Amino acid sequence: MALTHDTPPSTSVSGGSLAAWFRLYRTPGLGARGFQRVLECFPTPEAFLGASRDEQLRAGLSGNILAAVARVDEAEVEKDLRWLESKEHHLLRCIDPAYPQQLRCIPVPPPMLFVVGKPAVLMQPQLAVVGSRNPTPGGAVNAHDFAAHLARAGLTVTSGLALGIDACAHRGALEVDGFSAAVMGTGPDRIYPARHRDLAYAIAERGALITELPTGSGPRREHFPRRNRIISGLALGTLIVEASRFSGSLITAQHALDQGREVFAIPGSIHNPLARGCHALIRQGAKLVESSTDVLEELPPLVAPVTAIPAQRTAEAPTPLDRDYHRLLTALGHDPAPVDVLLQRTGLTPDVLSSMLLQLELMGYVAVCPGGRYARLGNWA
Repeated sequence: MALTHDTPPSTSVSGGSLAAWFRLYRTPGLGARGFQRVLECFPTPEAFLGASRDEQLRAGLSGNILAAVARVDEAEVEKDLRWLESKEHHLLRCIDPAYPQQLRCIPVPPPMLFVVGKPAVLMQPQLAVVGSRNPTPGGAVNAHDFAAHLARAGLTVTSGLALGIDACAHRGALEVDGFSAAVMGTGPDRIYPARHRDLAYAIAERGALITELPTGSGPRREHFPRRNRIISGLALGTLIVEASRFSGSLITAQHALDQGREVFAIPGSIHNPLARGCHALIRQGAKLVESSTDVLEELPPLVAPVTAIPAQRTAEAPTPLDRDYHRLLTALGHDPAPVDVLLQRTGLTPDVLSSMLLQLELMGYVAVCPGGRYARLGNWA
């Protein structure tokens, strides 16, 4: 794959000085909506900052916000400007031609995006892939494999750099030399979670890290719903792989619906709590997805057709099993099961069952799920 758009320069000053943009952007309480009102009333942030108080009131801002404008920390503005000096650091303002068109169309787009990597990736068609931070083994495989196939089809896979499904989706796209974009809930100089630092570097090398938060911003709870609207806003659609009924991924799905974008959901077992969010979305009209083709047929024509993949990857087991192990795997069924249920189904003693489960885990037939349950993997028959 090759990008077809040139990377925009970071030092563009059309629309006023960058210092003025940062100064206004860092005004406490202003927010994206307030920034939007300023740009509707003034040609540039610089013009607003140089106006009289009476003229500034035309933007409909409160007296408290106008007072806060004068108290912005200039040292923080200087940090933003210094951050931009790196070759791989970019700023996309809502007035810039390179600002992603999909994101420009949402109700209140971010006034500015801080980008590490290749901003041109954001001009490519994107699909958001999100889900649980604690997926089942099958959910992790689905996220990886769907992302890989969709990336091969020409989609940039966009997610939130979180643990679980997000990370699996990013890795799936990167492993087939596809593009991936990660929308962060921190400033561009912070990686969260820290264990994803190497993954973030890989994404920036092949794609882009994006955030609307300025430098120095840490991972605060209120940042992540804001991040989620950007994930869905950049994409043509959002695929939910696994999610509980109260998962943050459902916030992303709701943003997608509000933005007029497609929502896709992979169904799961009725006994799997991480399938309930997907089932709720399907009942509300999300498209039930069993293969990558189910996603692609709902989107505009892309650069390459792909062969459909099933929701579950199948692979030959590494070594053959005897009759007792086959009986245990049959008892496991298709849903993750706790040890007490397996004891009832098999009639084995706790010691024997624990030993057999450990052997199956070491051989790659089963995996431990959250809550101490066991799930069957691959094609063991």
